[in-house]
Amino acid sequence: MTTASAPVLDDAFHALADGNRRVILAAIRQGRRPVGEIASELGLSQQVVSHHLKVLRRAGLVTSTQSGTRHLYAVRVEGLAVGKAFFDDFWPERLTLLKRAIEQAEEVTDG
Repeated sequence: MTTASAPVLDDAFHALADGNRRVILAAIRQGRRPVGEIASELGLSQQVVSHHLKVLRRAGLVTSTQSGTRHLYAVRVEGLAVGKAFFDDFWPERLTLLKRAIEQAEEVTDG
């Protein structure tokens, strides 16, 4: 793992393991939104949404800003990049294996 330390990756995956947190991320992917609006849209209490946003913020997956008395939350793309980088490391190896398997299948078919 070259792009992120294990604790950072563990925090991100732990935060994303909860379905409510994934739904909250989807709800804020288009831009900053207040807790009350998110809660209303998802049918959750503000307290529950605030708890999940706190976990997501600690994991580096969301950012928050204050506008008057409201806290606005948005996706932190850099935080999501940690998980993406982890999975991206698997693709070159898998693609090489797939290419080899296809080439071997072609040899059997042609041969």
